[in-house]
Amino acid sequence: MSLFLIVFLLFSGFSQAVALDMPLSQISDDSLLRIRLKDTYMTETPGRVLSKAPVKMNMETGELVEVRVEQNRDEFMVILSRELTTGRMATDSAPASPRVGTGQFPGWAQGSWMLTRRKDTGEGVMIRIFPRSDQYAFIQFRPYNSEKCWMDAVVYGGYVTRSIPLAVSFERLYTMPLNDILKLAEHKFPAKYFEPDPVYYRDSRKFIAQVRGNLKGLRFADDGAIDENGNYVLIDSLKRQNAASQGLNCSGFTKWLIDGILRPVTGERLSIPPLKAPFGVRGSSFTENWEERRDPYFGLDWIRNLASEANGIIRSDEYRSLDEFEVRSDNFSLVMVSENRTFVTQSYPGFFGEAGYGIEGLHPLLYTLAVDDPFKFYLAAVNTEGGVPITPDNPLGGPRLRQYYHVAALVPYFDEYGVFRIVVFESAAETSFNAFRTRYPGHYVNLVKIPIVTTFDP
Repeated sequence: MSLFLIVFLLFSGFSQAVALDMPLSQISDDSLLRIRLKDTYMTETPGRVLSKAPVKMNMETGELVEVRVEQNRDEFMVILSRELTTGRMATDSAPASPRVGTGQFPGWAQGSWMLTRRKDTGEGVMIRIFPRSDQYAFIQFRPYNSEKCWMDAVVYGGYVTRSIPLAVSFERLYTMPLNDILKLAEHKFPAKYFEPDPVYYRDSRKFIAQVRGNLKGLRFADDGAIDENGNYVLIDSLKRQNAASQGLNCSGFTKWLIDGILRPVTGERLSIPPLKAPFGVRGSSFTENWEERRDPYFGLDWIRNLASEANGIIRSDEYRSLDEFEVRSDNFSLVMVSENRTFVTQSYPGFFGEAGYGIEGLHPLLYTLAVDDPFKFYLAAVNTEGGVPITPDNPLGGPRLRQYYHVAALVPYFDEYGVFRIVVFESAAETSFNAFRTRYPGHYVNLVKIPIVTTFDP
């Protein structure tokens, strides 16, 4: 396994408490320090480099950098780790706090630089630089020939760019300033994904806080929703629920969320029957014969109808169409995934017809969506293909159909520290994104976007 990938695994358990990062152009240049270290760390024989103990050195700005070496069986890594800082922008309840050092040098603080070399030959095989204090957002370089190298940009396992050719030798990067490197990539480098502004997510943070404040007292109930009159009913029959056990299922809960957004504007809750109506193109003449028996597109129709109402009322009627609110972005075509405790790169086809996106790319997708459009959150319809088991009552079983059987709300945003987060609201509760993602291996998620509002009243 590549040492870089081992480090990627180790970092995932590190507590990320970072400060508001600076724009890329303002990251302190450490090229003079790398010039000092080139002969003793970057081109020196592996045995001598591996014998070196960690040492802290000062840059010309006075900033501390820990220089250390880590290794695995075949490779070793020279790490120039900046000091992690902490700080916070002002919020409604607390003033801003200045950036201060934490005394921690994790290897991924903004501006940190890493070189991986082979143990047997000493050859450099990869450079990784962290433009922001996030172990999952980095740029990396690979040698191509004596005059060129390749550049990748990766966020949360998704390659937002892959193999940008740079007209500079790999070894020249050992001492080249970061901003000079980025100038070589020109417009091909998607800088926006590495310098998000947390100010833009103030409304998202307020919305999340308001939803959390209204969760108390909610509970899950199969097939449960609240109708336009405020009554707890069953979605299928519209009959009243038993008062002693009334609650919301995943679909009823997403309606509760959208009602909370729209009621302050319209004074009303949505009616349930229109939300169950088919919306847009889905299925075929084959699936039509099975809709009444298996209702395979219920979750898809439900979130599309909710999104149409939300966008039409909050924005304008022209945003009610599927083309306006369904997510179809293809922001990357490769993802880094774990296979047998090893990270490998595989192709990622992006948006796929009615299915949406493979769950393995959902994390980087939500990151890029948050940067591209800071004022939206998303309803997700989880789906997969499956058949009906053969039973005594159904000896022939049923054909394989794509079934949309769970819906949830996903709110990607950057907090007041500049840390990327994803809040998941589903089935009358808040859960974790990691739990949501790992619950559905091999599944797909169709996404629709909903405008963020700051007045929530369900």
